[in-house]
Amino acid sequence: MAEVASAGDISGRPARPVRFDDPARNAAYWARIDAIVDQAPPFTDTQRAIIRTAFHQPEARRAAA
Repeated sequence: MAEVASAGDISGRPARPVRFDDPARNAAYWARIDAIVDQAPPFTDTQRAIIRTAFHQPEARRAAA
């Protein structure tokens, strides 16, 4: 599972980890993920602010380093 695809696809999405050795199964897995993500509503401004705040906390930045 440590393997990563070398390039993004034509949709502009970034390269993804190879989840399964079978390329067809791997493609089907990521197609399901894409469909779920595409159906999700966009974040509200409040949700974006909460996420930004969480990732800009000094403790979180220290832990990520």
